[in-house]
Amino acid sequence: MTVHLRNAIVNVVAAAYLMPAGARVKLLRLCGMTVGSGTTVKSRCTFAGDVPVAIGSHCYVSYRCVFDASAPITLADNVYLAHRVNIVTSTHEIGDASQRAWTPLRRPVTIGRGCWLGTNVTVLPGVTVGPGCVIAAGAVVTADCAADGLYGGVPAKRLRDLP
Repeated sequence: MTVHLRNAIVNVVAAAYLMPAGARVKLLRLCGMTVGSGTTVKSRCTFAGDVPVAIGSHCYVSYRCVFDASAPITLADNVYLAHRVNIVTSTHEIGDASQRAWTPLRRPVTIGRGCWLGTNVTVLPGVTVGPGCVIAAGAVVTADCAADGLYGGVPAKRLRDLP
């Protein structure tokens, strides 16, 4: 299956509001994505790029999440993404003044087991969010997050330890 056909099925057919959740997950799997058992993916999510996303078991992906899968994106088991979470794997080297967005770069993103990412969180390329983290709404995660912490802000900083 070509990337264009896969993207059309995933981002138009499977993303439709009226598509039943179980059928959506089946379509995502048929298009090469790994989606674990008990996982829910809500409508209007976008899966861009040419690398299939891997989502663990018992995860919840809310409405309008965006996965820029130019490099691998992995969500471990029991991850909860609130609506409009953006996971980005592509960026560019900074070029000279004639063109600042220079050579494309691809960096994987991993979200650890049991994490919860709040509304409008953005995770940038190359980041690993350790298991058990909570990322506060609106945060921009620019660097790795150690396990079991509450992170928030722009850029996201560890605000406190979680039990």
